[in-house]
Amino acid sequence: MTHSAQSLARFTRLSHRALRWLPVLAILATAAVPGTADAAGRPGAYDGTWNTVFATTRGNCSSGYSVPFTVNGSRVSSAGGGRVAGSVNRGGAVAVQVSVGASRASGGGRLVGNSGAGSWSGVITGDRCSGTWQATRS
Repeated sequence: MTHSAQSLARFTRLSHRALRWLPVLAILATAAVPGTADAAGRPGAYDGTWNTVFATTRGNCSSGYSVPFTVNGSRVSSAGGGRVAGSVNRGGAVAVQVSVGASRASGGGRLVGNSGAGSWSGVITGDRCSGTWQATRS
């Protein structure tokens, strides 16, 4: 075997060994670099006051009203007016039930960073309505 053929054979063996480690290196590199999913998944990642604006897409309910909510850990509560019970998980999925007087609504959606969006439905002053919501953290 010539010197160049021996070098090529040695390089090929080394390349095959290195390729076997490529998936392991990829996993280690992914674990070492913090991503947005890591930040969102940490406890308290959504803590704060969220101003939520509701839009009605079905029914005869007023649109554009705003309600503040407070997130503390995984709990969602009222930041002023009405009764609010809800939760947000580590991935940002949120579910909330709101009641003010005889009006009741429930909604769900997702929080990402300092904003969120989703849908809601309920009975507002006797009318069955539904729509969307958008939230921003203040």
